[in-house]
Amino acid sequence: MFDVIVVGGGPAGMTAALYAERNGKHALVIEKEGFGGQITHSPKVENYPGTLSMSGNEFADQMLEQIMAQGAEIELEQVVAVEKEGNAWLVKTEEGGEYDGKTVILATGVKHRMLGLEGENELVGAGISFCAICDGDFYIDKTVCVAGGGNSAFQEAILLADKCKEVVILQDLPFVTAEKKLQDVIHARNNVRVLTNVKITGFETGDEGLTGVCIRQADNPAVIKCDGLFVAIGLIPENKPFEMLVELNDHGYFDSDERCLTKTAGIFVAGDCRAKDVRQLTTAVADGACAALAAVRYINENTSLW
Repeated sequence: MFDVIVVGGGPAGMTAALYAERNGKHALVIEKEGFGGQITHSPKVENYPGTLSMSGNEFADQMLEQIMAQGAEIELEQVVAVEKEGNAWLVKTEEGGEYDGKTVILATGVKHRMLGLEGENELVGAGISFCAICDGDFYIDKTVCVAGGGNSAFQEAILLADKCKEVVILQDLPFVTAEKKLQDVIHARNNVRVLTNVKITGFETGDEGLTGVCIRQADNPAVIKCDGLFVAIGLIPENKPFEMLVELNDHGYFDSDERCLTKTAGIFVAGDCRAKDVRQLTTAVADGACAALAAVRYINENTSLW
């Protein structure tokens, strides 16, 4: 039986495993795709304290090496259920795996909603980004587009407008849905354009990656030459399989605060899957530490259960 089973191998999940192992608890990390999560889409990470510059993949590889060196075990499987088994938890995977744990930390992360266009996945990190705070500095004095017309898209555009030569917001609806205050800020910027009724149909590329966004507006095709595209059409938390264990808010995120506790004893949450205002690499690893330490306390205070 593992002391801590972590569902999700992003920065939050791997930090949770690190802190569990450093506190004498044996951890298993189960990841369904690839270790590192969303950070692996960033070609450069320059906002992580103590590190001048690194790629997201380098960061993920270093974290994975670190937790394995501490003794954590890993499995590449997709968790489909977490069930109570006596005083412990049984974690089941789609591949047929079953793992027993004294505690479970859900660090399931989120997915960025994509446009669903051909070649889109290949351009992530080579012109397509999702976070102006993370990647905006790579587009100083350049032209970028922002896909979306809601609050998130306008917030991204405001941040980018401080750095970029031009920002073009592309909204597929006849109107934008961002709140009026954000619209007022955008309209006051002379380097931001807002285009509505625009459907993004494809991409132009070159040796360096993205060079333009193909659009159709009022049945007229066109190409907007740009250096980058920030996709801000929503996030998708993957928490539904665990809703019986943890309360979900109206947007599907785990309804837990910075303590990472849940309504179910022995179940903790961490990272972007949790309801929060800021989703950054630093906040993810902070959650991982908090959740792991909470799990360690729970185990130490309930040793008679196992």
